[in-house]
Order: sequence, then C-alpha cells, then structure tokens
Amino acid sequence: MAWFKRQTDKLGEVALPEERTVKTEGIFVKCENEDCGVTIYRKDLKTSSSVCPTCGYHFRLGARERLQMLFDDGQYEERDASVSPTDPLKFVDKSPYSERLRKAQKDTGLRDALVTGEGKLGGHDVVICAMEFKFIGGSMGSVVGEKIARAIEYCIKQRLPLIVVSCSGGARMQEGAISLMQMAKISAALARLDDAGLPYISLLTNPTTGGVTASYAMLGDFNIAEPDAIIGFAGARVIEQTIRQKLPKGFQRSEFVLEHGMLDAVVDRRELRDVLTKLLNFTGPVNSK
Repeated sequence: MAWFKRQTDKLGEVALPEERTVKTEGIFVKCENEDCGVTIYRKDLKTSSSVCPTCGYHFRLGARERLQMLFDDGQYEERDASVSPTDPLKFVDKSPYSERLRKAQKDTGLRDALVTGEGKLGGHDVVICAMEFKFIGGSMGSVVGEKIARAIEYCIKQRLPLIVVSCSGGARMQEGAISLMQMAKISAALARLDDAGLPYISLLTNPTTGGVTASYAMLGDFNIAEPDAIIGFAGARVIEQTIRQKLPKGFQRSEFVLEHGMLDAVVDRRELRDVLTKLLNFTGPVNSK
C-alpha cells in the first residue's frame, strides 16, 4: 500500500497544488530614512517607541500614540473632545474646506488636529496637548487654539504643569485671520500661566513650522526637540529664493537649531519620558501656591 498518492483531476491529469501565499502585509515596515531603508519587524518598532533600531530615525507618531507613550501606563482622560471646527469663510480651493474637514475627521477619528489629555507622567499630575499631523498637516486653526487655551486655563485653575507636543505645518490657511489670531491668543494665555508660576514644556517634533513655531512652540520654559526634526518658520526653499544663497547643511534641523541657541535640548524619544520626569521633578510640586 502506497503511503502517498498523486492527486489527479477527473481527466486523469495531475492536479497542481493550490498557490501558496504568505501574508506579510503590515508585519514589516521599511525605515523612511533614505540612508537606511532597513526592513523592521513592526513589533520591534513598537517596542523601540517607533525609532529605527538601526539608524535611530524617528517615525512620526499620531496624537493618541504620543499621549499613550508619555502618560504612565498609557492612561489619561481626554479633555475638550467635543470642540469642533466650523467653516466661517466658506473657503474653497481645490475642494471646499467643509469637505476637507469631513475627510480628515473620517480618516483620523478626531474632530480636529489636537488631542488634550490629563493624567500622570512619572507620577506627576500633568496636562499634555498633542498635535495630529494627519489632520490637514497638523495645521493650527480655531479649534487647536481654543483647546490649547482651555488647557492652559485649566492648568492655572488646577495648578498643573503643561506639555504641548507640536507637529504642524503652521496656521490653517482655510480659516484666514481667525487661525492667525490663535498665535496671540495662546501666547497671552501662556503669559498668564507664567504669572501663576506654573511650568510649560514645549516638545517640538518633525515637523514644527510656520505660525506654530512663531508662537507657542518656542515659548516653553523648556524647549526640547526630537532628533533631526524640521523646525522653522518659512520653508528652506523659500528662504533660499529670498536671500539668493545656499543654506548650510542641516539647516532647520533640531541639532542645527540647538547649536544656534533656540532649543534647550535634543532628546531621543526612547529617553523622553525620563527627561520629562526629571524636568517635572526639577520644577517641584506646583499644585499648591
């Protein structure tokens, strides 16, 4: 008796085995650093806080991912989640602004480009605002300004430190002067936070540009950034065309900005929680006058 038999179809011909497929989609991710490009096991990338274990490239994090990474045990209570944008100018470019908002809300599951959370970091009660770049480039509109201003006022009332994680292309052009007014609105609120003797830590990630850089991103008691993050106001190409000069290598990268005195530190994401905890320890207890 034969142990193995060749399978045949009804016509007596040998039947071919079914095509084998290996499902690897989503299991691996390629490093986005052009000088690296190594293939990384997604679980390993998550373990390393979305930092390439080979070259140290920092992958972009979403707002909720950022909050889960920073808060103790990833636990926090979201604040002001119901604040929603409007279309005051009925703005239309390639598509109506209202349609852009609906698409961004569907794609991200957020109402706008910022999430505010309250919880503990290193045992300290703290409020953290994190920007979402996938929501129209993390642009700062009326909702972003309102939610940060509300977070500041809440910190003053509850005497809590504030951390803002910036990841933005700048002010949202579809809201015109209304978005630009958020720069002054947030800056004034931060002045009140300073008068109250409460610490504000600004974390700049890739990219932090435009009106965000020109306002609250650079107003921290401590301004720190992740490695190789683009930080600036106008784009490098615009600057080169304006001054008609070639910009130095690494211009507008966080290390360049640190070297020229605009940052206090550049911190690897894998060390970020420890550094933030030390800064909060340094500022001391703030929930009593």
